[in-house]
Amino acid sequence: MNTNSPDKEYLAPWEKAFDRILTPLDEFIHRQTTSGILLFICAIVAIFLANSQWSGTYHDFLKTSFSIGIPGFELSKTIHHWVNDGLMALFFFVVGLELKREILVGELSDPRLALLPIVAAIGGMVVPVAIYMSINPSGHAFDGWGIPMATDIAFALGTLALLGNRIPKSLLMFLVALAIVDDLGAVLVIALFYTESLNMLALLVAAIMVAMLLALNLGGIRRTSPYVILGLILWVAMLKSGVHATLAGIFLAFTIPMRPKYDPVRFLQQFSDLVAKIKTAYRTETNIIKNDQLRAHFQSLGNGIQLVQAPAQVLEHKLHIPTAYFILPIFSLANAGILVDANSLTSLVTNPISVGIAAGLIFGKLIGIAGFSWVVVKLGFASLPRDLDFKHIIGAGFMGGIGFTMSIFIAELGFAHSPEDILMAKTGILFASLVTGIAGFSWLYLTSKKVPAGLAAETDSYNEAKVAMDSVQR
Repeated sequence: MNTNSPDKEYLAPWEKAFDRILTPLDEFIHRQTTSGILLFICAIVAIFLANSQWSGTYHDFLKTSFSIGIPGFELSKTIHHWVNDGLMALFFFVVGLELKREILVGELSDPRLALLPIVAAIGGMVVPVAIYMSINPSGHAFDGWGIPMATDIAFALGTLALLGNRIPKSLLMFLVALAIVDDLGAVLVIALFYTESLNMLALLVAAIMVAMLLALNLGGIRRTSPYVILGLILWVAMLKSGVHATLAGIFLAFTIPMRPKYDPVRFLQQFSDLVAKIKTAYRTETNIIKNDQLRAHFQSLGNGIQLVQAPAQVLEHKLHIPTAYFILPIFSLANAGILVDANSLTSLVTNPISVGIAAGLIFGKLIGIAGFSWVVVKLGFASLPRDLDFKHIIGAGFMGGIGFTMSIFIAELGFAHSPEDILMAKTGILFASLVTGIAGFSWLYLTSKKVPAGLAAETDSYNEAKVAMDSVQR
């Protein structure tokens, strides 16, 4: 292509791939499925390193201390703790943005649409915990009760993506909504039950930071820099308080404004005026490098595009890629390295911690998700989406047992002072995640028929039209 011709458009080799319009759900699913594959690869690498001749180097590196700050006021943590307390705070920030969006305008905003995945998520948390507690009713092993309640949305969606057109899009939406409620439950459990001794002064500072963040929100402050500065202070205060520091990400996310400055109507009016000004400026000089007025109008157009989007929406979009492709893979590398030998495999079926976790994730998630969904539908409080049946819900129940990221995170908190218990917990998590992933994939592959692409598009159009009509009627 002749890139010097003003009448022709230059397209870089990969540009068309990024020119496709994606809905927020499509964007979320695409990134989570790719992240799931990357997480799987990193988990394999971590297990290989932990069982190779580089095992000592791998563990010594994670124990290496790293400090930030100035003399007299500095934070010193091992690399492993920086990953779990620092990078994961950013992960929880993105989770918080997703939660806020879903609660305000997404799948969880309409009680009629949200009831089925909410009830399924509650069942998927309660039953696994009950199974674990029945196996570990007391003692130090009891501290791991929160581990089997978590679902890893990245791995689950990554596994579902392998099925292609065999599964309807509404099953993906159901699993996304379920996992978001599941994440909220895990966050509450971490906040309420997995905290150390409390530092009241640090908690007071954290409370002041939250109040200031709320004041910024209510005062209409839309620039992100003040939120970032106060959020960093909040994170340090939470780190010193004894309440897990990653919760600072959730608190910060819920204070980021979700309302755009311009509504679409006002933006379209300004857009029309700017287009007219751009045309006038273009007639005087076609080269934008020489035409400052043309450049200024395009800059104003770019500013308007930013202001017609909510700050929380912009941040969620920007942070999904570093979270999916950087933070979670690093977390996997730092936490999935378990020793696999004859002793650990034998302990898998005899140690009450690994047995409780595996039983909770494999059987508890399936019974909780599918069972609670069946009850709420039979009682008439909720209904299945048009293109789903209980075979799909059973498949989602299996997929819910993939509990990698959050389960390992809670295991690190619950058994922080017992490396042996952490090893057993991680072994149970990885075993259960592998079993449920294979079982869910096999179940859906055998019970679902491949939907032709045209019919799938028609079904999606029907569902979108139905949602639109429901919105008009409400």
